[in-house]
Amino acid sequence: MMSFDTFASLGRMSVKAFLPLFILLIFSGAVYGRFISAVISDGVHTRIDREEVLRLDRSFTGAEEESCEQSYGFLPCTKTALGNVFLILVYGYLMFLAATYLSSGSELLLEILGPGLIGGLFLPVLGALPDAMLILVSGISGSTAAAQSQVSVGMGLLAGSTVMLITVIWGTCCIVGKCDIQNSVAVDMKDTKGFSLAGSGVSTDVWTRHAATIMAVSVTPFLVVQLPQLFHSTSGRHFAVLIALIISLTLLVSYCLYQVFQPWIQSRRLAYVKHKHVVSGVLKHLRMRALGRLCTDEGAPNAEVLEKLFKAIDENEDGYLSRCELKALVVGMRLEEINLNETDAVEKLMTDFDTSHDQRVELSEFIAGVSKWLNEARGSKAPSPEAGPDTVKYLGDLQEETRREHYFLGDQSDENVEAVENPRSITIKAVLLLLLGTVIAAVIADPLVDAVNSFSSATSIPSFFISFIALPLATNSSEAVSAIIFASRKKLRSASLTFSELYGAVTMNNLLCLSVFLALVYVRGLTWDFSSEVLVILIVCVVMGVFASVRSTFPLWTSLLAFVLYPFSLVLVYVLDYKLGWS
Repeated sequence: MMSFDTFASLGRMSVKAFLPLFILLIFSGAVYGRFISAVISDGVHTRIDREEVLRLDRSFTGAEEESCEQSYGFLPCTKTALGNVFLILVYGYLMFLAATYLSSGSELLLEILGPGLIGGLFLPVLGALPDAMLILVSGISGSTAAAQSQVSVGMGLLAGSTVMLITVIWGTCCIVGKCDIQNSVAVDMKDTKGFSLAGSGVSTDVWTRHAATIMAVSVTPFLVVQLPQLFHSTSGRHFAVLIALIISLTLLVSYCLYQVFQPWIQSRRLAYVKHKHVVSGVLKHLRMRALGRLCTDEGAPNAEVLEKLFKAIDENEDGYLSRCELKALVVGMRLEEINLNETDAVEKLMTDFDTSHDQRVELSEFIAGVSKWLNEARGSKAPSPEAGPDTVKYLGDLQEETRREHYFLGDQSDENVEAVENPRSITIKAVLLLLLGTVIAAVIADPLVDAVNSFSSATSIPSFFISFIALPLATNSSEAVSAIIFASRKKLRSASLTFSELYGAVTMNNLLCLSVFLALVYVRGLTWDFSSEVLVILIVCVVMGVFASVRSTFPLWTSLLAFVLYPFSLVLVYVLDYKLGWS
């Protein structure tokens, strides 16, 4: 059974979630209409007729003659600018709570079930759920003409979320996570250079670079749907939307599958690098102990030198190398730097050298094993390992290169994983949080879109800019705060996770949310007329995606580039739509 503490915690969260809605209903009279009575000068209290009430109310609020339509028949609405600001704040806060509950539930579920199907498929979809809900309701209700006018809210949210995550939030994470850069690598937990534009910054692992590459590729459907506009064609626009939708869904499935199998791919890559480190370390150690070269001029194993090495390692002179003797060989290779102990290294030696599987290595197996490893090392771009005096330096460089490669893989095998207490209770809590967040997002999405459109009508401000700036603050704020807090730990692993989540969120926006948007446009027969918005998404995603995919260390000056892209995006849309007439 679920504990009392769990019920109490969920009860507190429920009260916190719906308190703004209660306040909203209390003030609904002030927003939707006023019950006004007046005292006549003769001292008789007389109720003014309804027409006079409505006239006075419109005079007081500046509302338009037509009345607004209440969401679900009871939620308040208004035609005034201030009234809609109030509604946007309340509905936005509720949407923020929905995103927070979805994020908290996702983290609890990931803690219980681990990565793979949950972390790779289920949780990324939940993270994009609030945005997808808002996009869906922006074009699903009302007539086609009404949907066409409201759908700009969805496009504004899609573009605003994408741009905010990889400009403002990306740059902020770079600042709060900065460490001193030495030899092109940010040193964990060392921050002594202040705000040096080139001397401090963050480093991320290789998987983060892959995530940035995927983010850049995820803009492909935007290019496809924009092709008819590029060729000034009107006949193929509807068909282009369908093709873009298919491509978007295909990429979405591929991305989720990659996320599911990524832990397995990562573990295989780490195992290979550790094996490579043992190979380079053992060969370097053998070369330093050898009195001659390990290979002949023809590249064949130098049997004489290798036999002397074998006898030097064979301490009991029984003609075989035991596990203990091999362990003595690898001691002092600084294996702790790659989270590998001597026992694991010996296992790798036995696996490659003991071809007879008799748990000992004889001379012929030793010569064959060393020759095999030298051939592996020879596959590198570095000079040949038989290069006499250069061999020690070459193998030392190879080992240092391998150590650096391991560092950028972000190995977490040395971290202690604590057992989860009361997994059943935590699972129930996670599921309830996810359900609560989903319900709030589904219920609030429609009135929030209506409030944005009403505010746009009352102020003559295009709804795109309202949704571009305001709505991402509600749907992505919890994710942004979490990323900033995690980046402040000032480690490669925390920075890698932070930026990977940002790239993943943008990828999910570009695929899942765009798929919802394209499906609306195609099914309802809407017109795709978002050239400037698509151009902004393309520029920001491609610039930041390519930039982050070709490097792993980001000096502080790179945050300035990210910050500049945000106002640039707003200005670009304004100029293209309202100065050059693209829209």
